[in-house]
Amino acid sequence: MNVPVPTEAQLDPIRRLPKVHLHDHLDGGLRPATIVELGKQQGVDLPTEDPTELKEWFHRGANRGSLPLYLEGFAVTCGVMQTEESLARVARERVEDLAADGVVYGEVRFAPILHLDQGLNLEQVVSSVLEGTKEGCAKTGCDVRIIICGMRHMDPSANLEMAELAVDFRDRGVVGFDLAGDESGHPPKRHIEAFHYLQRENFNITIHAGEAFGLASIWQAIQFCGAHRIGHATRLVEDLEDEEAGRRSAGTLANYIDDHRICLEMCLSSNLHTGAISRLEDHPFPDYLRRGFRVCLNTDNYLMSATTLTYEWWLAQELFGLSIHDLEKLAHNAAKGAFCHHAERIELLEKKLCPAFEAARATV
Repeated sequence: MNVPVPTEAQLDPIRRLPKVHLHDHLDGGLRPATIVELGKQQGVDLPTEDPTELKEWFHRGANRGSLPLYLEGFAVTCGVMQTEESLARVARERVEDLAADGVVYGEVRFAPILHLDQGLNLEQVVSSVLEGTKEGCAKTGCDVRIIICGMRHMDPSANLEMAELAVDFRDRGVVGFDLAGDESGHPPKRHIEAFHYLQRENFNITIHAGEAFGLASIWQAIQFCGAHRIGHATRLVEDLEDEEAGRRSAGTLANYIDDHRICLEMCLSSNLHTGAISRLEDHPFPDYLRRGFRVCLNTDNYLMSATTLTYEWWLAQELFGLSIHDLEKLAHNAAKGAFCHHAERIELLEKKLCPAFEAARATV
C-alpha cells in the first residue's frame, strides 16, 4: 500500500493533544543536522554530510522489511554518541523534540554499553544522558525518564551489569530496564539472572517481544522474566483464534496479558519497516484496542522510521477510524502503563490528560 501522507492542517490538531510516549530509542531519534555536526567534531565518517540526504539515507536503510537490516543504521548514530557532551546534547534535543510533538510525559531508552568506544565508563554515559534530559525537561516542561537497555545478543553477564546499573540510577531518573535487539536466536530467558535481580529489587521491566519472533518470545518475557510491559507484541495476534466470522477468542497468553493489564507498546510504522507486518492495514493494533487490551502507540525510532507520535496517531486515525475518545484512551493507557510512581501517574491523568481531552471533545 501507499503510506498516507498528511498535510500540516491534518496533523496540527493531533500535535496539540497531550501524549504519553513509552517506547522511544534515544539512538533512533537524533536530528540529522546534529549527526552531521557531531560527526565532523569527532571524525566519524558519515554516508553524507547533507542533513536532508542523511535523513533519507536512514529511512531508506531502515525500510527494508527486516529487523536486522533496520538495526544497521544505529552503528552511525551510536558512532557520534561517544562523548559526555554529545550524549547530553542528544538527550536534551530528544526532550525538546518530544515536547514539540505534544508529548507531556515520555520514557526514552538506550543501551549504555554501546557508548564506551572513546573511553567513557558506564556511569559517565548514564550521567550524561540524565543531565541532558534534565536540561531538556527544565526548558520545555516535558517530563521525561530513562530506561536502560540490555542487548539480547550480548553475554548474560553484561546484561546483569546493565540491570545493576539501572537500579543504581533509580533515584536519578532511570525508571526501567529493557531487553532490545534482534529476537531471533536470542530468547529472553537466556538473561534470566538479570531479570531475577530486577525482580528482587522491585524494578520495572519492559522487553521487546513478539516483533520478529512468535508467541514464545512474549511468553518468556512475561512468565520467565517478569515483564510489566511488552514492546511491540505484534505476534500476540497468533493467540487470538478465529471462532467464526467477526468474532475472536483469546488463548491463555492473551487472556493473561489482558487480565493483568500488561501494557503493549505498539509501533505501526516501525513494524512495517522491520517486516513484522506486510501491510499497515493488517496491523493487529485496532483488534487489540477494540478487545480492551492496554495498548498505546509509539514511534520506536523517530529518525529511522521518519515519523513522530503525532503522525502515528494520525495514521491510526486514518487507517482504523479512531475517534477522539480512542485517542484519549491511548493516552490514558500509556499513562497507566508508565514506569513513574502511581501518584505521578494519577497527577498526569488528572492534571494534563483529562482536562485537555475534555476541551478537545467539546470542539468536535
